[in-house]
Amino acid sequence: MDINFNKNEDHNKLKLSELRKKLTEVKLGGGKKRIEKHHSKGKMTARERINYLLDSDTDVIEVGAFAGDGMYEEHGGCPSAGVIVKIGYVQGKQCVVVANDATVKAGAWFPITGKKNLRAQEISIENKLPIIYLVDSAGVYLPMQDEIFPDKEHFGRIFRNNAIMSSMGITQISAVMGSCVAGGAYLPIMSDEALIVDKTGSIFLAGSYLVKAAIGESIDNETLGGATTHSEISGVIDYKTKDDKDALDKIKNIVGKIGDFDKAGFNRIEAKNPTENQEDIYGILPASRSDQYNMMEIIKRLVDNSEFEQYKEGFGKTILTGYARIDGWAVGIVANQRKVVKTKKGEMQFGGVIYSDSADKATRFIANCNQKKIPLVFLQDVTGFMVGSKSEHGGIIKDGAKMVNAVSNSVVPKFTVVIGNSYGAGNYAMCGKAYDPRLIVAWPSAELAVMSGNSAAKVLLQIEKASLEKKGEKITEEKEKALFNQIKSRYDNQVSPYYAASRLWTDAIIDPLETRKWISMGIEAANHAPIEKQFNMGVLQV
Repeated sequence: MDINFNKNEDHNKLKLSELRKKLTEVKLGGGKKRIEKHHSKGKMTARERINYLLDSDTDVIEVGAFAGDGMYEEHGGCPSAGVIVKIGYVQGKQCVVVANDATVKAGAWFPITGKKNLRAQEISIENKLPIIYLVDSAGVYLPMQDEIFPDKEHFGRIFRNNAIMSSMGITQISAVMGSCVAGGAYLPIMSDEALIVDKTGSIFLAGSYLVKAAIGESIDNETLGGATTHSEISGVIDYKTKDDKDALDKIKNIVGKIGDFDKAGFNRIEAKNPTENQEDIYGILPASRSDQYNMMEIIKRLVDNSEFEQYKEGFGKTILTGYARIDGWAVGIVANQRKVVKTKKGEMQFGGVIYSDSADKATRFIANCNQKKIPLVFLQDVTGFMVGSKSEHGGIIKDGAKMVNAVSNSVVPKFTVVIGNSYGAGNYAMCGKAYDPRLIVAWPSAELAVMSGNSAAKVLLQIEKASLEKKGEKITEEKEKALFNQIKSRYDNQVSPYYAASRLWTDAIIDPLETRKWISMGIEAANHAPIEKQFNMGVLQV
């Protein structure tokens, strides 16, 4: 091992340590005091409920753990967007589980909460996975109601999705384990089956105070919308349960009787671990995002038997394409090569940049995977498309458009891993969030932005300087340096993987060694949804 390997390893393991520390903080939700108060009411926390519901000793992945991170600080913050979303197994069946975290503002919905709930439903819809809602929420966070209530992708979309999912035959089960008020009361009742926990669960369109104010009726919340009322009088609820565990046990029984599903038929054989040491990834991945490395060495540590069958190996070398297996599943991999490569004509091409020949190769490979019904995995470390007169005259825009077209129209499931840079149109061509990957995750080394912090700061500095000089200010070398550092610091914060994850531009930030699990569980989920349309790229400028 060389000195650079050791430096890289130290750098990446420090980043991993930071990730683990942040996850530990996030998992406390509203904090230890609020957790204790929650327990004092005889209730389990959202995370405890999910852990009890899911089969023990099975794989599980959490979507959006960092949603809301660093946002709404003037309102006291919103860890994990106040709702926990996990994909795991209940009685051996893969399910999406959504649980309001009542230790965070009583489970109230912030704008990011709505976005995260919609993401959970999107995963359920795309993969036709059963979804389980563990409801314990005070409803819309009123100080921000204008950002969560009326628009297309706001609160009301949840119930629209409930109806659409029901018509698609996707199983939805809701357990009311705390408050369930106002518009939120529709969610459990629009599910296929609904449960309520006695004494702690309640459902009503308006609570006792609002009822008194609106129509002058005096009534307590339990009589108005408690478990007995809705299971014995209104008939709104299907099952009354004595406590949280009883409700979760009932859900297990219901899920355990769901019949088998039609399969998409993705190819899988017995899984094999990579023969190369997976932990070498920490030493291979450079500490500096501008340094070169061989993406092939990363791929060998992600795929079964470290076997990667390259497609068009000698052509378009700044993108690697080829077939492999991950946890037994057949996959097609499209990866940015981050080392400088030489073409047959003796020309040098920059690593991480998409050239015309690379885009052309990737387009053809994506089409092949669609024809063969092979899921696609994109490994992003891209700075964008090549610029300059030679590239423009060679039709880089046309070739780039072909690749974007192929990614957009792909009908096989796509999975994206942001390993390093994810800049500009390169993010799009390599299946960024806007191109509907079934799951998109980032490593702690990831950066997502229009361009790098350094490049952006230089551009923004020129704009700032021109503005100040117009006002008659003299820009000294010292002031210019201070301005540059100020701009770069602000921009660097925005390219952080945590900034992206807090806004759900990615589903998670993960340890690189968890990549195989995420892709495997993602393909297993996608296998629930047979492909119903043909791959068609429409009209192309060829």
